Amino acid sequence: MASNGRQRVLLVEDEVLLRETIAANLEDEGFDVFQAGDGEEALHLIREHADGIDWLMTDIRLPGALDGWHVAFEFRFLHPLRPVIYVTGHAPPLPPMVAGSLFLRKPYTMAQVTSALRQLSTS
Repeated sequence: MASNGRQRVLLVEDEVLLRETIAANLEDEGFDVFQAGDGEEALHLIREHADGIDWLMTDIRLPGALDGWHVAFEFRFLHPLRPVIYVTGHAPPLPPMVAGSLFLRKPYTMAQVTSALRQLSTS
């Protein structure tokens, strides 16, 4: 948790407008947000801020070599108990999601996102 008492979320989304909108809404809900547009950038942030990320919210389909499944796996390797939210507008997830995670289908609402974050914080 940040020194200001706010939870920190890493938001991984390749659609810039969607990412910026979700980040702004999460900040309005009281979260600090790190943003990444692809898996490589997300892994860099995960490693750079090793203990500074409380949550991961990742799109499954990302440009480049690393998808959201891989990002979540790497995040959980460093932080085995921290929550993960997967999102996609495509087919349902096929690989197993990490334990303590939730899945949201696009389009989703901010109420669904904040509800998922709060649900994961109590589980």
